[in-house]
Amino acid sequence: QVQLEESGGGLVQPGGSLRLSCAASGFTFSNYAMGWFRQAPGKEREFVAAITSGGTTNYADSVKGRFTISRDNAKRTVYLQMSILEPEDTAVYYCAAKFRLSVGNDYRYWGQGTQVTVSS
Repeated sequence: QVQLEESGGGLVQPGGSLRLSCAASGFTFSNYAMGWFRQAPGKEREFVAAITSGGTTNYADSVKGRFTISRDNAKRTVYLQMSILEPEDTAVYYCAAKFRLSVGNDYRYWGQGTQVTVSS
């Protein structure tokens, strides 16, 4: 059974920080790129960050310099360190897994999401 379980969301003030975690099971974690996406109410899901099986990272322009994605293959976990959070970062955050040889944005597996709310 494939599972991606996000944790670490919550309420934080603007300028604050949170670290999200995504624990993976049921597939060969090291063979997959991992990504973070988010969806705010009334908006489409958008790409946030990704890390390849080899450790190469990519970020949406909106989060560059503020967010850091990392992975620990031994723990089968991907992280998203979020700093200098803004109200616009408020969304449900999802982690997803993409087989390393897949072309484009073929993310096979998705977590259920964790809520991040940035508000005063």
